[in-house]
Amino acid sequence: MAPRPPIDRRLLAALLGLLVVCVALVAPAGAFADLLTPEDGGGSPQAGRTDTLYKITLYMAIPIFLLVEGVLIFTLVRDRFRRGAPQPAQVRGNTRLEIGWTVGATLILVVLTGITLALLPGIRDPERSGPEEAGAVQFAATGQPTVPGGEELRVRVVGQQYLWRYDYPGPGRLFAYHTMVVPTNTTVTLDITSADVIHSFWIPELFGKADAVPGLTNDMWFKVTEEGTYRGNCAELCGENHAQMIGAVKAVSPGAYRAWVARQRTEIDAATRALVEQRRRFESGTPGGGTANTPPQ
Repeated sequence: MAPRPPIDRRLLAALLGLLVVCVALVAPAGAFADLLTPEDGGGSPQAGRTDTLYKITLYMAIPIFLLVEGVLIFTLVRDRFRRGAPQPAQVRGNTRLEIGWTVGATLILVVLTGITLALLPGIRDPERSGPEEAGAVQFAATGQPTVPGGEELRVRVVGQQYLWRYDYPGPGRLFAYHTMVVPTNTTVTLDITSADVIHSFWIPELFGKADAVPGLTNDMWFKVTEEGTYRGNCAELCGENHAQMIGAVKAVSPGAYRAWVARQRTEIDAATRALVEQRRRFESGTPGGGTANTPPQ
């Protein structure tokens, strides 16, 4: 076997320095994860479990990535081509290594699969609603998940270029644009669709994203325990003003939610009556119709 060429100590030092920098960047795991992982806020159990699963996968992947890339770079530096150097030994395989990394990769996948299967039901299935409900209807669509107990608030989310509309249940018309108002400690289930092109509804601090597809309804759920406003953007390129398609969820106390519902219904009814009167005057040719109110946002 031909002798190996000497290792360039300067390149080896540079390689080790690069690995030290990578480890230094990864070491503050908490801060590093906050930059790369989904946001977790509002006390939303679904977002918390999604964040947990993401971090477990990330923390397992980081050392594997550093090991593989480190060995690869080291090998490329050590065995790089040099003029006049003898041809290196040709390795056809190593059964022990191949068995080792196959078994190792299998064990890692088994662990990740077990963790995913343990957390997935809590991400997918709605939780029991809180003791103070907003009042709503139960799922009627076949195949949709149902809340195991308590009442839920079911909201229909409709995406259209370039805004979100939220239709609430109950008698009469109740809807809002841009910001969905919900009560705290109440399971909120969403029926998500689109009126034109494909959009994607995503509030990172509360739940994972769900596509809004014309002619198709996707479901999602969340439950907020902390009052506040949680923002997100359409997560599917939908046109030239895609970046301006912002959505938000505002969580308020159940009492404040009931007051908002009453106020919103009153404003919508008043705007509807004004529009009807404006149309009647226009069709009858009566002057002085004025400008009708527009529905509340």
